[in-house]
Amino acid sequence: MLFDPMAAAVDWLDAYRAGDIETILEMYADHAVVRCGCGGMKTIAGRQGLRAYWVDRLRRYPASSLDNLQPSADGTVISYVAQGRVVSAILTFDPSGKIAALTCGPSH
Repeated sequence: MLFDPMAAAVDWLDAYRAGDIETILEMYADHAVVRCGCGGMKTIAGRQGLRAYWVDRLRRYPASSLDNLQPSADGTVISYVAQGRVVSAILTFDPSGKIAALTCGPSH
């Protein structure tokens, strides 16, 4: 079965919009890193760090609608609305189709 990074990004946003933290966390590789530029640049790694990040993110910045979806050199660029602002996220994937890195921040 061929991995589709665009479909994976939509699945990620669907889980985010649903507030489904277990599904979100399952989508990340064990070595995944999140670089979040919302409210100051933060780098998050490790299972506990990702869980804490997503608990806070789901509470404070729930996602609503999809804004845009584009392929990128090594993954997918997805933008969505959270708290009335557009957030842009770059998802890169490992060979097994898990999220290896997420870089996000306000869209300009």
